[in-house]
Amino acid sequence: MANITAAMVKELREKTGAGMMDCKGALNETQGDLEAAVDWLRKKGLAKAAKKAGRVAAEGLVAVESAGRHAAVVEVNSETDFVARNDAFQAFAREAAKTALNTDGTLEGLQAAHFPGASETVADKLQGLIATIGENMTLRRVTKLEVGKGVIASYVHNQISEGLGKIGVLVALESEGDVDALSALGRQIAMHVAATNPVALDASGVDAATVERESNILREKNAGKPDHVMAKIVESGLKSYYKEVTLLEQPFVHDGSKTISQVLKEAAGKVGAPVALTAFVRYALGEGIEKEEGPDFATEVAQQAGRA
Repeated sequence: MANITAAMVKELREKTGAGMMDCKGALNETQGDLEAAVDWLRKKGLAKAAKKAGRVAAEGLVAVESAGRHAAVVEVNSETDFVARNDAFQAFAREAAKTALNTDGTLEGLQAAHFPGASETVADKLQGLIATIGENMTLRRVTKLEVGKGVIASYVHNQISEGLGKIGVLVALESEGDVDALSALGRQIAMHVAATNPVALDASGVDAATVERESNILREKNAGKPDHVMAKIVESGLKSYYKEVTLLEQPFVHDGSKTISQVLKEAAGKVGAPVALTAFVRYALGEGIEKEEGPDFATEVAQQAGRA
């Protein structure tokens, strides 16, 4: 039997996109011959994933898994919404979110983690799914939140199955108060986050480049004003901006007369202890992915007619 090294397995994986165990098996079958191993994998249908890797995957699912004081949200992409309704794809997304609870919360950590009920990693399981279903798929991102005391509340919008949908939200509430009351409050705030899409928890969390851009817009709108007036205009304008985009300053969607900060203060009496909202995360499926725009249906028919 040929001596199959880790470097050989790695090279074959890069060439074919097949899983680690499949690559090792192929090299054993071909006595370490790399090109023959590529052919062996192709015959088995396990090298398909590499050919699909360049195709845009902007559909799919956001999966949320919560376990009281810690929770995770994962985005798994596919090329079409049809695949997102595939039972195997949904099972993968759900198990990936569950697995993420026991990782360091990084994408690399999740990809390298053992997939439940299988002798392969999460990354290898996805490669096998690509080969089976026939579409490019990606495990795009993951976030894990934890609290020492309190709850991580969750909400899934456009849910197609338990914990699976198009928008997933996690909200971290630190408190020694009643867990059930905290969970109910957290879910309402998570629904608020899904609806308003805040950019940060408070003003300190807004990206410096974003602040500078907003400041420049205010300066351009008020060009010609004296410097001392301009400074006040920018300061006032940024305060208004923060009220619109930071979670703690936003009017609560369930009661517009109160901000989220005010809601948290009032909640202390109901749950029996002070409540602090320490973090949140919101995943919207496909956000930031540039989709390929193909021809519309009429154009496509005309193109087909021209080739007939």
